[in-house]
Amino acid sequence: MFLGSTISILEARRFVSAFLGAWPTLDDAILIVSELATNAIRHSQSGRPGGRFVVTLEVVGSSLRAEVRDEGGPRRPMLFPLCTTEPGGRGLAIVSELSAKWGVAGDDYGRTVWAVLEVSPLALVSGS
Repeated sequence: MFLGSTISILEARRFVSAFLGAWPTLDDAILIVSELATNAIRHSQSGRPGGRFVVTLEVVGSSLRAEVRDEGGPRRPMLFPLCTTEPGGRGLAIVSELSAKWGVAGDDYGRTVWAVLEVSPLALVSGS
C-alpha cells in the first residue's frame, strides 16, 4: 500500500523492479505501474490527503498481471489517442500499447485498473 502522493510513484516503481528482478519486460511493467499509479493519484480519491493506492503484481507462467487499486472517484478512467495534442491524457494509451490486455473494475468507491503483459516463454528461458 502506498500513500497517495507523487513520491509514492517512485516507490511503486522500485517495488516493481524489486519484485520482478530480471523479468524480460521489466521496463514495460515499471512504465505501466507508473502510469496507473499516477492516474490513481490524479484522478481518484487516492490523491486526497490521507489517500492511498495498492499495487499488486502476479506472475503466472509467462504472464504478468499488474493492478493498481485506488479509492475511487466520480470519473471513470478513459482511453485517449496517443496522437492527441492535449497535455497529459496519454497514460492509458501507453498502457494499452504495452499490454496484451487491460481493463477497469470497480466504482466511485474504489477501482482497480489492471494490465497483462505476455512474455515469450523463450525469453523467460534465455533471460532476455
